[in-house]
Amino acid sequence: METKNEEYVTFNYSDIIYSYFFSDNCMCTKMVRDHFLVYVYSGEYVLVEGKKKTVVRPGECVFLRRDNRVEMTKQPKNGEPFMGIFICYKRDFLRSVLQKFEKRELPIEARKHKESVIKLPDTPDIKGLFLSITPYFDSSIKPSDDIMCLKMLEGLHALLRIDERFYATLFDFTEPWKIDIFDFMNKNYMYDLSMEEIASFTGRSLSTFKRDFKKISELSPEKWLISRRLKAAYEILQEKGKTVSDVYEEVGFKNLSHFSSAFKKQYGIAPSSLA
Repeated sequence: METKNEEYVTFNYSDIIYSYFFSDNCMCTKMVRDHFLVYVYSGEYVLVEGKKKTVVRPGECVFLRRDNRVEMTKQPKNGEPFMGIFICYKRDFLRSVLQKFEKRELPIEARKHKESVIKLPDTPDIKGLFLSITPYFDSSIKPSDDIMCLKMLEGLHALLRIDERFYATLFDFTEPWKIDIFDFMNKNYMYDLSMEEIASFTGRSLSTFKRDFKKISELSPEKWLISRRLKAAYEILQEKGKTVSDVYEEVGFKNLSHFSSAFKKQYGIAPSSLA
């Protein structure tokens, strides 16, 4: 499947994603819902989680552990656009692989990685894997699903040979513990997350999330998010002297007109009167 706009092009071949970014700077802050193995072909990939910053340069590879929020910047470097390959390891694929392992092959003492962004050493396995699939940056050459599946397996085994902790990290299928809904939403209200994603990242099914939310708020989750975003916008406009155009996207709105009307409805004044 191909996705295009003026700034980027992506090709998705059986969960191996080829990504080009042509703009001067493309940032997206998101929840990492699945494990990813990422190779940078050109440009630069900057990842920030909390206070830890990781820079991935051409020829380098990084592993992203699922169920975490990472600030990612894909940007050109030295006159070359960002080009990267992202191998996505979903739970169903990993379960099917695990079923084929003999139990005696699994290191039962292995512990999961604590960090979410793991820069990988330059091993022949990793280098050989990505050299073999970089030709598919040419979108006129479409690989078969079988070939892509083999490449995903190759990447998986390369990780397992690098560090036995990847056994525990990759094959952990426990659901995340329930975490405080308000705490999560207060920290993440500005991000473009669906209700399904918020439920998942608080360790709940969508129906359980909605039921739990009713216990703590008279508002629906959607209305609570709008109110929280407006509150943040009000505080920013009062204290930081930013323009309305600066603020509405910062707090999570996509449309300036919607933001202005919602703000006036909640506070009785236009946001421009505070800017």
